[in-house]
Amino acid sequence: MNCLKVLKKYIIDSQVYVAAMGTLFAVFFMLEQNTFRLPSVLLLFITYFSGYLYTKYQGSKHIYRILVLNCIAGIACVVLIILNHNQVRLIKWFVIVVLGLLYNSFFLETYIRKIPLLKIFYVGLIWGLMNCWLTIPEFNFAIFFISFFFTTALVLPFDIRDMKTDTIATFPKLIGKQNTKYLAYFLIFIAMMIAIFYLKLLFASAFFIASIITFVFTYYADTKRNDLYFSFGIETCSVLPFLFSVIMKYF
Repeated sequence: MNCLKVLKKYIIDSQVYVAAMGTLFAVFFMLEQNTFRLPSVLLLFITYFSGYLYTKYQGSKHIYRILVLNCIAGIACVVLIILNHNQVRLIKWFVIVVLGLLYNSFFLETYIRKIPLLKIFYVGLIWGLMNCWLTIPEFNFAIFFISFFFTTALVLPFDIRDMKTDTIATFPKLIGKQNTKYLAYFLIFIAMMIAIFYLKLLFASAFFIASIITFVFTYYADTKRNDLYFSFGIETCSVLPFLFSVIMKYF
């Protein structure tokens, strides 16, 4: 029990975990495209980590400290890009950062997170761009749609978790918990089919296995489950394609 509390406090609540999951999901596609570079991985992690911290602490007394941290992280990212990439990569990164600010910023009267039903698709858009555009020379539509549909599906269980406390309209509140799960199954299935047809065999197989496990986690998502089921269990689904690709290749 104490280990779980430590895990939640220092890894999950600190946003380190979700940042690592998003980064390794992108690494999965980088390996498939033979574009893996350590500076790119570091760029992804810093961007995810600072972005999720910024989102978490909106409206809190710590927001100005987070803004300072974000400025430092932004400078680090710019330096990484200048030293290891090119001007085009810098523009791509800047566009994604701006899109992230539009998602949830206290200085905006209306931001994306407040718009009913749009949140899940917007998160899928951001993760899709990180995977198919930021770390790959040319925009890859297959990788974008795999990432978009899969990530969007992973957000839906969190809406199920929060359906009693959300103040805006979400899919579970509008169509019910079970129909929301059906929608998630459908999105995962689309992502899986695209992966099977467009990714190399090893990576398509890894994504297929990961999708089956994600189906199971989605099936058991419920408001009665504790937060670790979602913030650890569901979140871990995004790293499964990478883990299975490594296992299948080396073991």
